[in-house]
Amino acid sequence: MRVRKVDETGDMVFGGNQAAFHRDVPEAVAQVVESRLQLWEGQWYLDLDEGTPYETQVLGKRTETLRDPALRARVLDTPGVTEIARYDSVLNRDTRGFTVAATIITSFSRTDHQGRTANTATVSTSVREAR
Repeated sequence: MRVRKVDETGDMVFGGNQAAFHRDVPEAVAQVVESRLQLWEGQWYLDLDEGTPYETQVLGKRTETLRDPALRARVLDTPGVTEIARYDSVLNRDTRGFTVAATIITSFSRTDHQGRTANTATVSTSVREAR
């Protein structure tokens, strides 16, 4: 899996040749998961069925039993994700905001500078319901 890196503001990183890409590492999968969670259903003009069902299953009234299964399914349907190790979601009714954080287990691994191998990555995203 090869994914162009994004910086902390969500802009694509250019320059640096291959250093501007994640390649076969858990961070690549995490970035794809975050992108998928940020895409709302009906937002992509080429496939209106693609996206996270925020308006119908996550935000709004009487969605308590639907939201977490819908988001978990969206994460698990991402290429490279094999399992969700930890999942948390918080709905703030005062600000109408919703936050999801998860630790995912991926089919890729990386070795850190101490020689330890890891195949997990952390993802997090927030959305706000329009008033």
